[in-house]
Amino acid sequence: MLGVTVHLPRHSLFRSIYAHLSYLPCSTSLHVAPPALSCMSLRLAGVRALPVVRAQSRTVASAVGMGGEVATALQEVTARLAAAAARAGRDRPPRLVAVSKTKPAEAVREAYEAGHRVFGENYVQELLDKAPQLPADCSWHFIGHLQSNKVKALLEGVPNLTMLETVDSEKLANKLDSTVAALGREPLPVLVQVNTSGEESKYGVEPKDCVALATHIHESCKHLRLAGLMTIGMPDYSSRPENFACLSDCRKAVAEALGLPEAELELSMGMSGDFEQAVEMGSTNVRVGSTIFGARVYAS
Repeated sequence: MLGVTVHLPRHSLFRSIYAHLSYLPCSTSLHVAPPALSCMSLRLAGVRALPVVRAQSRTVASAVGMGGEVATALQEVTARLAAAAARAGRDRPPRLVAVSKTKPAEAVREAYEAGHRVFGENYVQELLDKAPQLPADCSWHFIGHLQSNKVKALLEGVPNLTMLETVDSEKLANKLDSTVAALGREPLPVLVQVNTSGEESKYGVEPKDCVALATHIHESCKHLRLAGLMTIGMPDYSSRPENFACLSDCRKAVAEALGLPEAELELSMGMSGDFEQAVEMGSTNVRVGSTIFGARVYAS
């Protein structure tokens, strides 16, 4: 089996991959070296009956076109947020978390160079790989399901993690609290994730249980700061008005139980398909991914 290694300059990787595919035999697979290398290697090795492109790096597999597309999309989303806030009579738009799930660090850097600083990730390993490649003043939000056994790696590996949006159990809250203390970090802002759509496939506490979890965090987890509540929405990751209204009701209940002003608790709701409606219904934190970075492509 013959193997050939082709070295490409880092900046030309994403436009070069497809140019090289035109002459590959159908039994060839493409392997891309990790993006952290200063010079990328494309190892072309004959593999029996495998006419697919496989990327060993999830982020490389989902490379989006460079050359200003991300910056332009970011500008458009920012304008839409401002317009939605104005329609709702709000003084300013909510925080925009640009979610780079499956996208390369180069795409995030383009958004950074356009002036954006707040980014989100769904996967621990992807964030651990990506964050060191980007400036330290990026503000990272973790927005995916987090297992307790990955808490230390996340908090230790991403010192500029500024919010964890998906606390859905006392067990996870306790693990976060003890790990933040052990690492000597400042209290970590967290959101209680609420399953407002009632789907068994979704993480998050039921609305009736949000007060209990919020109270536990507020009163028993001294190294966490209860910052608000978060919801994901329907199966297509869009939300209906009742999902947003449910989260708003949960915030009201938590604020009353803890004696806090509602305004001190954030509402993280709204994604690419529904962020404008979320803004009009009170969202203070929207999570927008594909509208900024392009459709996600997952490695096979």
